[in-house]
Parts: sequence; structure tokens; C-alpha cells
Amino acid sequence: MHTTLEALNFSIIIQQDTYTIMKTALITGITGQDGSFLSELLIEKGYDVHGTIRRSSVDYRERIAHLEGHPRFHLHYADLGDSMSLVRVIGKVRPDEIYNLAAQSHVQVSFDSPEFTANIDATGVLRVLEAVRLCGLADTCHIYQASTSELYGKVEEVPQNENTPFHPYSPYAVAKLYGHWIVKEYREAYGMFCCSGILFNHESERRGETFVTRKITLAAARIAQGKQEKLYLGNLSSLRDWGYAKDYVECMWLMLQNDKPDDFVIATGEQHSVREFCYHAFKHVGIELEFIGDGADEKGVDKATGKILVEVSPDFYRPTDVVNLWGDPSKARKQLGWNPQKTTFEQLIKIMVDADMAKVAVEKAGERVRTNLAEFLERGIVK
Repeated sequence: MHTTLEALNFSIIIQQDTYTIMKTALITGITGQDGSFLSELLIEKGYDVHGTIRRSSVDYRERIAHLEGHPRFHLHYADLGDSMSLVRVIGKVRPDEIYNLAAQSHVQVSFDSPEFTANIDATGVLRVLEAVRLCGLADTCHIYQASTSELYGKVEEVPQNENTPFHPYSPYAVAKLYGHWIVKEYREAYGMFCCSGILFNHESERRGETFVTRKITLAAARIAQGKQEKLYLGNLSSLRDWGYAKDYVECMWLMLQNDKPDDFVIATGEQHSVREFCYHAFKHVGIELEFIGDGADEKGVDKATGKILVEVSPDFYRPTDVVNLWGDPSKARKQLGWNPQKTTFEQLIKIMVDADMAKVAVEKAGERVRTNLAEFLERGIVK
């Protein structure tokens, strides 16, 4: 009997030592590049992950399709433009952590749709913060706000850090600045654990095809496989600090595990031009480019054939353009232990180009099948 009690007590101790409380996270913008990578990270860490999606007749969930059906992955309908939907979801889920990644995130589109951009990127942040307060979670819920390097805009110092003055230079950046400051205000006024990550450009194989980096890697793959003749770009001399999105979501998570809420620059600390990105992307598919000319007359020429593959189009110039973004991640490296150089610039481009080469190859195979079927139908072989 004594032995049995000892064994039982030992079993209880073992269970107590291994027992951990599952955290719950809510991600807005879960269908995006960052949302999909963050979902994978949090599930791997044992979280119960909830995400908000908007009602749409078009399927836009390809980035998270592989996660649907996982027992710790859940989706809810909500919109940053609808405060009641946010209150309903936050009240139901009662998350330990909220990652507000949803936004109208395209700079050029913000010039065409400034009011919509302000409603989502500015007031939408306020709606999330107020929903947390209304649901009685102000003292327990940690909130991450996705801020942006576009806040620096017409930069006043290089590189940029957490103390660099902001000078937004687009409707997108102005809206994001409101979001950044309202987070700081709620942190100081209500003692909430809310913070902003000032993310510099972060890319991946999941980046939207309208963004310049993905536009370049996809064009390189298509040109290499004979599916596209030429790539048209805007300012080739624009300078950016590009990192891998999968690395950046780890820093988002680290920020919410910190002892106190604070804002951090999330960047690599390296700067490259659009021209450099283009050169390395084409080089990876076996094409070495030589750039000739200046400004709008600049062209990227295939050194082997003399064929012009890249041209500048004034259509892709912005009314006001940010040309020199370069982040200093020293604070995140020192205080959070985050490694900003986990994936190098060249490795990032390789990841993106490899994915697009595979994508284009599948598209070509599908096209050949359709062509062959059309031929069969024309000949009357298949009826």
C-alpha cells in the first residue's frame, strides 16, 4: 500500500512538472504573408490560434489552407472597419495575445483609396484597443501592432532607430502613424501591454504579386521559362532594408513575451537598391543583367544576348516616394535576443525565386495540358 501511494504521488509530481497552460492568440490579417507565418510559429509553440477573416465570395485563404482543420486553428468573421464584430470575437475568444496585422498595406493603393486606408490602418487600431477594454481584458491581454518603416518617410537620419523623428510621406504612412501613436497613448493612459513593431520591408515566397520584390522574382522566373518578355519597374535606385517575413514574426512574438511593453525597430541593418534585388533575382535563374542609362532611361540588359529585359516606366513612380529606408535593429537584438541576420539578402531572394520557378513550371504544365486537350477537341478525338 505504501509503495502504491508513493507511485501515485510521483505520478502527480510528474504531471505537475510537465503541465503547461495553453495560451490563446488572436491574429487579425491572418490570411496575409505575416499572418500565415505567425500562425505556424504559434501553433508550433503550443498556442490555440484564432484569426479574423472578412466575408468574401472569392477564396483568398491559400496561405493558410494547410492549417485549416488543425485542432488549434480557428477562424472568425470580423473586420477592422466594424467595431461590433471585433467586440464579439474578442469577447468570445478572450485572447492572451492579439497580433493586429490587418491593414491596407500597399503604399501606392493608399494614394488611390486614402479614406479606406485611414479607416482601416488608423481608426481600425483604435477599434481593436477599445474592444479589448470593453471586454474587460485591458489588464491581461498583450497587444502587438504592426507599424511600418514608412513612418520615417522623408528620412531625417540614416539608419533609422526607435528615436528617429517620423516624417510620413504617403496616406498609408500617415494612417499608420495614427495607429502607432494611439497604441502608445493607450499604453500610457490605461497601463495596457500594447506595443508596436516598426517593421522594415519584409518579403517571402508568400508576398503578394503586386509588391515590387515579388513582381521581380516572378518576372525572373517567367522570363527564364519563356513566359514573359520584359519587366517594367519604377525607381531602380530606391533603397530598402529587406528581410525575411518568417524571421520577423518571431520578433513580433518576442515583443509580447518581454517584461514590459515597448516599441522596437524590426530590420536587418542592411540596405540594398531595387536594382540590386533585380540583379540577384535574375542571376539566380541564370541571367546576368547589366544596367545601362540613368533615371527613366535606365535598362537592364541580358549580358549574354544583349536583349533588354528590364525597363523603367513612369507609371510606377509615386506622387511622393520614400527612397532611403535603413533600419537599426540594435535594440531588438540586445533586449529581445533576436537575430536580424538569420536569413541573408541573397538567401531571401533564392527562397522567393525558387518558389516562383516552381509556380511558373506548374502553370506551364497546366497550359500544355489545356493546349493538348484543345487540339484533341478540335480533331474530334475527345467528345
